[in-house]
Amino acid sequence: MDLLNTLVDKGLRRELPSREEALAVLATSDDELLDVVAAAGKVRRQWFGRRVKLNYLVNLKSGLCPEDCSYCSQRLGSTAGILKYTWLKPDEASQAAAAGVAGGAKRVCLVASGRGPTDRDVDRVGKTIEAIKEQNEGVEVCACLGLLSDGQAERLREAGADAYNHNLNTSEGTYGEITTTHTYADRVDTVQKAHAAGLSACSGLIAGMGESDEDLVDVVYALRELDPDSVPVNFLIPFEGTPLAKEWNLTPQRCLRILAMVRFVCPDVEVRIAGGREVHLRSMQPLALHLANSIFLGDYLTSEGQAGKADLDMIADAGFEVEGAGTTTLPEHRADALAAAGGGCGSHAKAGAGGGCGSHAEAGGGCGSHAEAGGGCGSHAEAGAGGGCGPCGGPGPEAADPTTEPVADVSEPVAEVPNARTDLVAVRRRGAGTDLAPNA
Repeated sequence: MDLLNTLVDKGLRRELPSREEALAVLATSDDELLDVVAAAGKVRRQWFGRRVKLNYLVNLKSGLCPEDCSYCSQRLGSTAGILKYTWLKPDEASQAAAAGVAGGAKRVCLVASGRGPTDRDVDRVGKTIEAIKEQNEGVEVCACLGLLSDGQAERLREAGADAYNHNLNTSEGTYGEITTTHTYADRVDTVQKAHAAGLSACSGLIAGMGESDEDLVDVVYALRELDPDSVPVNFLIPFEGTPLAKEWNLTPQRCLRILAMVRFVCPDVEVRIAGGREVHLRSMQPLALHLANSIFLGDYLTSEGQAGKADLDMIADAGFEVEGAGTTTLPEHRADALAAAGGGCGSHAKAGAGGGCGSHAEAGGGCGSHAEAGGGCGSHAEAGAGGGCGPCGGPGPEAADPTTEPVADVSEPVAEVPNARTDLVAVRRRGAGTDLAPNA
């Protein structure tokens, strides 16, 4: 296809495709899908080889959020039966993070539900970052705490944070239909604050909320303009108990086309497959590794993910390799630019430069935003967005926090939604906030 040849050439030169070309990728047929994956895969390999970066989420504070993001299981008014607990202590968070690092993660994303941190919260997270870095030499830490006030990004960086995640989630034109308690401009402002403080910026999107192709292209082009180092792509998990519970709009083929479009528009950034990959890509997950160079390991914020060992087996079986702690994630030109700006990501700061950052999804979402939700963090798309996935497990114990509420059954089938796979949606019942070992 002439279109794909053109997009590969532009991707290898870091040249922005036209909007028409980006829309054409989303409009390709299933017969053309493997050609699309192969073309975007050439761009991915040019900048990231066959490396896959692993990121690990730690939900520092779960549920009870005052914001009304429609995709989020932690939102105001959500009846999803998720774990609810207040701030983890630094040693508890460090212990949770260590499990992910032991499983191969080189970045830990610290996420907290809420509109944004207070100064006291920033101090608390700073102590947590210190504890994690003392226990895990060279690990990168990304914070995902919501909207930032002036000076908070600088304080997080001084405390040792390498990156900050806050997702745009959807296009500016449709943002008001998803959230009313803050604005699209608020999110842009927070990403810019992270950039200005020398943190590696992570910002992404959530697909599957009923948006049009034009909306998807709009948000990805807006991300290209913001120029984050990491772009987490979340796929909505329609969590029962949230306003978008009936939005089962995605197929594996649709998800692959979205990831390919993101790669063509953002050729040299870390593209992370965040929340929802197990639910919507299902057996097609290995193909997505030809498009994205980063994933979350194990569980998400409020939902279960694929077992950590299954993630590692998938990467190896597909012919990829886990990125080591001594490898710089970003291409040299981006790592150098980050270092020059005064930023850096621990584990791979360029030799002596103090900079260089891998992705930052974590942030996820980044922390993908919506790790859960579909993925990583940001203010919380992730935070609960709907949550990760994985086969439904047993209920397990509740968190030992007085704010814990009874668990609702989220596995009831939604008969009126033809393609609903509620059997793949399970609330997280292990790891942070519980007495059970994490899935890493």
